[in-house]
Amino acid sequence: MKGSGQVTTDDSSAAGRAYRHLRDAILEGGFAPGQMLGESGLAEVLGMSRTPVRAALARLQEEKWVTIYPKRGALVNGLSDRDIAEIADARYMLEAAAVQRATTATINSLLPRLEESLEAQETALADGDLPVFIDHTTGFHRMFVEAGGNAVLLEMSDRLADRRRFMLFRQGERLIERRTAMLEEHRALIEALRSGDVALFAESLRAHLRDTHNAAVEPFAFVP
Repeated sequence: MKGSGQVTTDDSSAAGRAYRHLRDAILEGGFAPGQMLGESGLAEVLGMSRTPVRAALARLQEEKWVTIYPKRGALVNGLSDRDIAEIADARYMLEAAAVQRATTATINSLLPRLEESLEAQETALADGDLPVFIDHTTGFHRMFVEAGGNAVLLEMSDRLADRRRFMLFRQGERLIERRTAMLEEHRALIEALRSGDVALFAESLRAHLRDTHNAAVEPFAFVP
């Protein structure tokens, strides 16, 4: 009903499309940190009214991807050095903790999937296909958290996934230049799991995240 303040079904669908388009553009570098986005311009590009665009920007502000300034637009936010360090540290704690609590049977069943993912990463990097590589490497690391069998840890990891994608896309060519090292580091993680050496896995993971994000990562405290 008009004037009720409620969003119609069509508007909700349009708002969802606008949100996904704008979020992906931010994550993949289509909009740079510091860029101001205007409702009218976005609505024209997306072929919709300003109402769903406004709803999409409000959701992105809740997720801290933009800051809305009334009558001016939405400013695209970046990640500070501290943000990057804390995200890398959080990822390390989640992945290391999950692997520590995983059963041997779970790890053994995971190894073929990790090998398959590594092959897909190699192909994507050989083709210079950064988006596909980022999809595969994100899934690769998600498997470590899956192994722990803890739904809360997995949910926390998934919440960090978009920020991880943002960081990787921002690295761009540097990521391609590091392809040999990254693949070797991923191989080392697989071999540490294959050997059953959880402490070696954690140390290899820590070094990998540090080198990938140029961020300090605190050592993981193992529980006997």
